[in-house]
Amino acid sequence: MSVYLDHAATSHPKPEAVLDAVRAALTEYNANPGRAGHPRALRAGREILEARAALAALMGAKDAMSVVFAFNCTDALNLAVKGALRVGDHVVATQLEHNSVLRPLCGLAARGRITLTLVKPRPDGFVDPDDVEHALTGRTALIACTHASNVTGAIQPVAAIGQVARRRGIRYLIDGAQALGGMPVDVEALGCDLYAFPGHKSLLGPQGTGGLYVRPGVTLFPQREGGTGSASDSMLQPAELPERYEAGTLNLPGIAGLGAGVKHVAPRLSQIMSRERELTGALMEGLADVDGVTLYSPREEAARAGIVAFNVGDLPSAQAADALARRGFDVRGGLHCAPGAHRFLGTLERGAVRASVGHETTFEEVEGFVEAVREMGRE
Repeated sequence: MSVYLDHAATSHPKPEAVLDAVRAALTEYNANPGRAGHPRALRAGREILEARAALAALMGAKDAMSVVFAFNCTDALNLAVKGALRVGDHVVATQLEHNSVLRPLCGLAARGRITLTLVKPRPDGFVDPDDVEHALTGRTALIACTHASNVTGAIQPVAAIGQVARRRGIRYLIDGAQALGGMPVDVEALGCDLYAFPGHKSLLGPQGTGGLYVRPGVTLFPQREGGTGSASDSMLQPAELPERYEAGTLNLPGIAGLGAGVKHVAPRLSQIMSRERELTGALMEGLADVDGVTLYSPREEAARAGIVAFNVGDLPSAQAADALARRGFDVRGGLHCAPGAHRFLGTLERGAVRASVGHETTFEEVEGFVEAVREMGRE
């Protein structure tokens, strides 16, 4: 059995409570939530509501209805970006963004619908809020920033950028793909209008789940319209949240599993964060002692998520990841869907190996991984 160190891509294994919740949704109350009044449909609706409320509590959102379910974090980001922008708007984002942010924005820019400024990070890998503010124009309608880089794990100063957005009266979107469930998130304290998240990473839910926090008072153009089970006498999409953005049948088994994942994570969040920091610190320290290893992640423990990016000698990252897989360690090589981050690191040609810890990673596994990298470097 291989050692799984690819939690930044998706978490594994899932807690038994998540598996049980998915199974129960498919066997005990397999019905369409919000579409009927029989017991199964009513229970399905309650499970959806409980998951929504658990997520709102975890994020510090005052109203559970401000949490909108999506197919995944990418789907949520597309709703946030395309739903917020109008022709002629200007957007400020960062060079560190994942393609889930870059591609919607660059696509709109390429079609001449918006203009876009990408702020470069400082040499230490962190974005300067002052640089964000200096990039703003009179037409800036949106600021977008990743909470933590999916390449290096560097936690960005999202709260300070939120202060800029509030002061200038500009909508603010945070991509929380590598944050929610792995560190405290308070959308009120962060000053964001929109916060996108996946369900299958640190929240330990199934793939195909995720969502978007939409601050009360913020209105987006829906990206999907159709049946909601409410206001069925109208041929227009309901204005109320969350139905405004949740057309069609929701992923009941996935959301039930996500709700169970959130309930598993929430009371353990401080312990999870502390342990993952210690594991990542051990990984960083061990790899730093291996000849030929170049580390790209921040050295300061509190400044990074549970991600370590590195390369071994002149070896292409995909080749290094394959060599580690043969030694029984699952990691990811390549560009990690973040070309701007690799351009900044100087690794656009060969990418980087990314090892990411999770809720069940052990120190013995980290030690074994470091030794495997050491052996590989001797070849």
